[in-house]
Amino acid sequence: MPEGHTIHRLAADHLRMFGGRRVHVGSPQGRFVEGARLLDGLVLREADAHGKHLLLGFGEDRILHVHLGIYGKYTFGVGRAPDPVGAVRLRLESEGAGPGAWADLRGPNACEVLDPGEVKVLRDRLGADPLRADTDPDVAWRRISRSRASVAVLLMDQSVVAGPGNIYRAEVLFRQGVHPQVLGRDLGWERWSRIWADLRVLMADGVRSGRIDTVRAEHMPEAMGRPPRVDDHGGEVYVYRRAGLPCLVCGCEVRAEVVAGRNLFWCPGCQPAVG
Repeated sequence: MPEGHTIHRLAADHLRMFGGRRVHVGSPQGRFVEGARLLDGLVLREADAHGKHLLLGFGEDRILHVHLGIYGKYTFGVGRAPDPVGAVRLRLESEGAGPGAWADLRGPNACEVLDPGEVKVLRDRLGADPLRADTDPDVAWRRISRSRASVAVLLMDQSVVAGPGNIYRAEVLFRQGVHPQVLGRDLGWERWSRIWADLRVLMADGVRSGRIDTVRAEHMPEAMGRPPRVDDHGGEVYVYRRAGLPCLVCGCEVRAEVVAGRNLFWCPGCQPAVG
């Protein structure tokens, strides 16, 4: 599933290609016909992201909510839109003068039109987003500091912290030397503040580059004389999907286990268990 930096990039892409322009909205697949009819011919006025949720604001208080889920994917293009191929749930096409632009959405978990009240309900159930300037990390901390769940579970709970997924979860805990099984109530404010600050930096880098890189300069391939990572997720990482390989920092074997249905990666040397 795409992590939060990808959704913030999608919001910026929509503004760049369609912002301030009247948009033709269709559903070639036929599963979003009624929603498309509500938006067709309106102007895209704003594009926002909260965690893994994309919110596109049109006139008349109509907001398109998209959650990609595991299989959702956007395709963007400039010029005349091609004939739809496959199950295109949503197609946007710019209208008016200037070069045309189009976007196709396939396989989302959610694609629906909401009103402002419904958007508020959605936002209220989401946690603090490290990429939003208006977010309050203290709200997340109040929940974490009282929780008997592990920090690894809490960082994947979108009602606590919105946006990070499995990669950012594993990597930020490694970078801060925190064992993933530390309980929220035992984490402490100082460690939480370091995790939060690091997430903000790492995820902002992801928005700029479009990939997840978490390795510091001294551990990059060219600095260590090692081959670059080859993985469909791209980017250089410390522990994610490196189970059984030596840690880039201490040489210990990276470990993995399934926690809450997801693979969890960590280094026992750099992230020692406490107590």
